[in-house]
Amino acid sequence: MFVDEVDIHVEAGGGGRGCLAFRREKFVPRGGPSGGDGGHGGSVYVVASPHINTLINFRFHPEFSAARGAHGMGSNRTGHAGEDLELAVPIGTLVYEKSADPDQPSRLLADLAEEGQRVLVAKGGRGGLGNARFATSTNRAPRKVQPGEPGEIKDLRLELKLLADVGLVGFPNAGKSTLIARVSAARPKIADYPFTTLTPNLGVVRLSDDRSFVVADVPGLIEGAHRGLGLGHQFLRHLERTKVLVHVVDVSGASGRDPVDDLDTVRRELELFQPTLAAKPQIVAADKIDALGADRAEAVAALQRRAAQLDLPFLQISGVTGEGMPALLEAMWRRLAESRKSAA
Repeated sequence: MFVDEVDIHVEAGGGGRGCLAFRREKFVPRGGPSGGDGGHGGSVYVVASPHINTLINFRFHPEFSAARGAHGMGSNRTGHAGEDLELAVPIGTLVYEKSADPDQPSRLLADLAEEGQRVLVAKGGRGGLGNARFATSTNRAPRKVQPGEPGEIKDLRLELKLLADVGLVGFPNAGKSTLIARVSAARPKIADYPFTTLTPNLGVVRLSDDRSFVVADVPGLIEGAHRGLGLGHQFLRHLERTKVLVHVVDVSGASGRDPVDDLDTVRRELELFQPTLAAKPQIVAADKIDALGADRAEAVAALQRRAAQLDLPFLQISGVTGEGMPALLEAMWRRLAESRKSAA
């Protein structure tokens, strides 16, 4: 199961209590106070790990607590500090602190976009001072100690945005899953009914000269996706980190839809969801040309003209036979290189 958004509750450990004690040794009159300090409580960290690709573990275990600090002891012995707790999350996870006021937005604590990146989300409580700390020249036998401070308690929301260089977008059954299975080692579910893909898939594309990039197959979009229709904005956010978008358009006529309308609808949904998505470098791939009927030539030509109006590269491909795939992959790489160069 792919889970990309969860709410969790974390509690840092409280500090240990300071100790009230006095030295009581033979031949040591007036031994004085000897109460040690309490140990500090453990803190809670969230760490980006390359070994995890979903937040499903947090769905069934949403509450986490770090260890509390041990109490201080006599003979000026400080209690052991509580062990910190590290929560491993997928790379690309955003960590939000939820507001106590439901009308207030959550506060972004960190965007864990790199391996090993970690953020402190709940700080452990400080240990209390023992009575040895309060001895003065006028108070040789203090009976004062401090309790440990409580650890921080936070309600967090974890939101995963996949890290991919190229995102495949299009209507359901446009051929995105077949395409990513053709160009990478990804093995998504492929079938002849809508919404076969229910979760995003990632695949690594390897080209000559040691070139490689990551492609994401995002579940099919329909009109109204920006409002949550279909699989909607649940997966649209996974496109936010991509640098290049490839519109996979079914031109075979099997869907009964017009390819130009499909392209315009998906572009409009991207614009309505987030304008920066529509501004990304894009490519139009006319898919399923192996299944073209004799009456579909004009539909392909119309889509090519529309791509030219939008100043977008246009290629004809077949995910089944592999026709046009080398040219498409090279076009992806060029657009990706241009995007990286402009961002530098």
